[in-house]
Amino acid sequence: MTGQMFVQHFFNALTLGSLYALIAIGYTMVYGILRLINFAHGEIFMLGAYFIFYTGSLFNLPWVVGAVISIVLCALCGIMVDKVAYKPLRDAPRISALISSIGMSFLIQNLAIVVFSGIPKPVVRPDFFVKIMVIKGVRILPLAVIVPVVCFVLVLGLLFIVYKTKPGLAMRAISKDIETTRLMGVSVNRIIALTFGLGSALAAASGIMWALRYPQIQPLMGFMPGIKAFIAAVVGGIGSIHGAVIGGLILGFVEIMTVAFFPELSGFKDAFAFILLIVILLAKPTGLMGEKIEEKV
Repeated sequence: MTGQMFVQHFFNALTLGSLYALIAIGYTMVYGILRLINFAHGEIFMLGAYFIFYTGSLFNLPWVVGAVISIVLCALCGIMVDKVAYKPLRDAPRISALISSIGMSFLIQNLAIVVFSGIPKPVVRPDFFVKIMVIKGVRILPLAVIVPVVCFVLVLGLLFIVYKTKPGLAMRAISKDIETTRLMGVSVNRIIALTFGLGSALAAASGIMWALRYPQIQPLMGFMPGIKAFIAAVVGGIGSIHGAVIGGLILGFVEIMTVAFFPELSGFKDAFAFILLIVILLAKPTGLMGEKIEEKV
């Protein structure tokens, strides 16, 4: 492999890893406060791609305006998912909420098929995202630079909210002890809704950039990226924002670099994530940055 090819693959891996990381953060935030795996999160990612598609094709809005509207709509969808599927089950056994999340995932998928139709739709990409740059013989799409930068900025913003604001302090308190946090006067349901909103907004940003990187959308497009992002969250240590980012990047590099160095394995690309998951669970069940949770008796 030439040096130019390696650099191109490096940027492709960085882009894919960044997209996984943004989705994985939503999984890890919800798990961190509710100990719940929100399987409907991949469908919020899919809705982000559809919203940006329709704001451009139906309403002819500028791309940036459409992106903002898509992110806001997805954040509201995430909050609505919490209110409909999880809030009524707050005091129920965890298995009930888990089943509810699976049901919500299938519900959104099938609603999307009815509303958007199951026919894949091509996404029109603005020229400044796809005009190839040639730097010392290396051909790079602007998206391969923009996506990691956007991911970095969004993660910084999220870390500021979580570690420097009162709602962020409440999120961290809920993750430690939800009942004590409630007794201290914190509106737990409102903070949980905010958590769903933030995670869904990041998933929407990832869905928008995914549609630009792979310009075809369809109602089931959220399933496999959602599963892989969940694996990334587990690899990094579910419950840890930093771990979700690291897990997403690791998964992106494993997928792209393995195919780059061993092209004959490209047909097994999707299996790499699951192999990585098994290895991590055997070697370090809490993930790379996860904390061991002790059950209270």
